[in-house]
Amino acid sequence: MKKEIDQELSLLTELLKFKSITPNDDGCLNYIAMLFVDFETKFIEKNGVKNLFLKKKFGDGDHLCFAGHVDVVPPGQGWQSDPFKPVIKDGYIYARGSQDMKSGVAAFLSAILETDDFDGTLSILLTSDEEGEAIYGTMEVLKYLDEIGELPDYAVVAEPTSDIKFGDTIKVGRRGSINGTLTIKGKQGHAAYPNKCINPAHILATKFNEFAGFNLDNGDEFFEPSKIVITDIRGGMEVCNVTPNEVKIMFNVRNGMLTNLEKVENYIKNLYDDYEIDLKISASSFPFITSKNSKIITNLSKSVEKISGIKPKLNTAGGTSDAKYFAKFGVECAEFGVINDRIHSLDERVSIDEYKNLCKVFKDLIQNFK
Repeated sequence: MKKEIDQELSLLTELLKFKSITPNDDGCLNYIAMLFVDFETKFIEKNGVKNLFLKKKFGDGDHLCFAGHVDVVPPGQGWQSDPFKPVIKDGYIYARGSQDMKSGVAAFLSAILETDDFDGTLSILLTSDEEGEAIYGTMEVLKYLDEIGELPDYAVVAEPTSDIKFGDTIKVGRRGSINGTLTIKGKQGHAAYPNKCINPAHILATKFNEFAGFNLDNGDEFFEPSKIVITDIRGGMEVCNVTPNEVKIMFNVRNGMLTNLEKVENYIKNLYDDYEIDLKISASSFPFITSKNSKIITNLSKSVEKISGIKPKLNTAGGTSDAKYFAKFGVECAEFGVINDRIHSLDERVSIDEYKNLCKVFKDLIQNFK
């Protein structure tokens, strides 16, 4: 048993050594491909981004895909150790990407390497373009698989989803993201003569409570209310005696299934219908949900509870991920991984116990996927 654990830790440590700052994989994908000599191997490159797809058919059953990214965000300054020279200390491994998400990748690679039998097809989809533009990664691989008729039936993305305790959260969907810029037009003038001005700052203020932090819906079982979140307000010339000619407000809406771009656009236009405005709005990602009765959700939930002793919550909180691309192609998808309390931070680290348990979860999922 000790030898097996050492192999798992060795694999994670090796992945962490690659300086795979997005979108450069730094040879990480080649290293992984060499581990799976009995799998069909396909490298898919687009605009300098490297992706890897590995597949093996064991039987005639379902096609289950494990997916993730090997790219990481830049480490920044101030680490206590070299972010690409893993350090094991007090039960943790310190390195950039240890939580997000090389521990997840290493866990499912370890589980699949130990698999001798499966009812269907197992595959691995890896990209080096998730932390950056995320345009030429997972989406491109899925396009290719769609073209050749080999899309998986189900997918697990090993993002770090656990919140407080390992096993407490499975992501069954993600919110969409709508970005907008509202410009309220006015008429510049002297502050001493407000009746001769049209002050866009005052116009904004009259409707502020119906704009800033406003819930566009009430949410549902899996999605929090879709809320308008102001991210920036600009206007004027930074002087005290001239009113602004216009005020520009930038905002974001993380939306569930009850609110779409058209609803956001219509709400804001109707809110400021009596004034001259310019509204630019676009969706950078769309919400999706996998049914809690899906085969992937029920099986993964059982494995997580079996290994962690915790009945996982099913939710859609947090930002976006590559899971949305699987949903776009009709692949039922779930996300599960280690705790995410240090992602993108200085001295990122992952608990060795969590990582070992994640390996066990994925092994159990493969062994009992029915």
